[in-house]
Amino acid sequence: MNKYLLILILAVVAACKSSNSITAGSPNLQLSAGSIDRYSKFPSEYVPPRNIDVWLPDGYTSEGKYRVLYMHDGQMLFDAGTTWNKQEWGVDETLQRLINEDSIAPSIVVAIWNSGENRHAEYFPQKPFMELSEEIGEAYVRENGKKKGLFSNTVYSDVYLKFIVEELKPFIDKNYPTIEGREATFVAGSSMGGLISWYAVTEYPEVFGGAAALSTHWPGIADTENNPVPEMFLGYLRDNVPAPGDHKFYFDYGTETLDALYEPHQLKVDALMRKSGYTGENWKSLKFQGADHSENSWKQRLEIPLKFLLKK
Repeated sequence: MNKYLLILILAVVAACKSSNSITAGSPNLQLSAGSIDRYSKFPSEYVPPRNIDVWLPDGYTSEGKYRVLYMHDGQMLFDAGTTWNKQEWGVDETLQRLINEDSIAPSIVVAIWNSGENRHAEYFPQKPFMELSEEIGEAYVRENGKKKGLFSNTVYSDVYLKFIVEELKPFIDKNYPTIEGREATFVAGSSMGGLISWYAVTEYPEVFGGAAALSTHWPGIADTENNPVPEMFLGYLRDNVPAPGDHKFYFDYGTETLDALYEPHQLKVDALMRKSGYTGENWKSLKFQGADHSENSWKQRLEIPLKFLLKK
């Protein structure tokens, strides 16, 4: 056999073995509806490996066609018995109820676990961060690292999004009966997860058709009188928000705990969205009086962004 052909065959076999090594397991989660395929330590050339949970609704069939919602902080979505604060989003029961009511299209959820100490570095929108002066950026990382341990690494959210778009989404589309276009591909998260969700749509408008950003952490790092980060976000959005028509944006915030910081920033974003031509058809911004910054609060209002993004 020609040695070059042999090398090619061996390379193909190795690639197949590598692909086949990503296999699903069944996690020990208490679900109210549906089932979950877990891919433990999903590999990536861009970011540290992490668990990926794929939630499938009751009645799921390989013959169907499903919309896909990619969600950040995936370990917080389904079972309060396994989370650090004993709270959850209740994604399984809410999605299943809406599917049963025919309020939304058949959908699956790809729950992307955060990487723990790197969470802030992966979720902070990178291009706005790079607009900060080097001195200010370094000071923010240094001081917040001391106080709250927010940054254990340099900001690398651009490659985190590459991981989702170039590695995870192709894997999901290959192994599940998805509708692959942006009209059926959405992203959602809360707090820092809200930041990376709207950022994903602005960076990849050809991939994602919309984002839900609950309790968006507009201060970014710290909320001080001279904090330059919210204006950096606003400027980036002004220059990069997709033209209305093919995309949807959902924002919300509460009034208690950390959420009490968000209203002035969200109002500026709302004005920008209106000026950019967004209307109630493709943009929603809501205030929830008395709601705090917690999974329990996001669970109570989750059906609103789900209906907004996934309606038939």
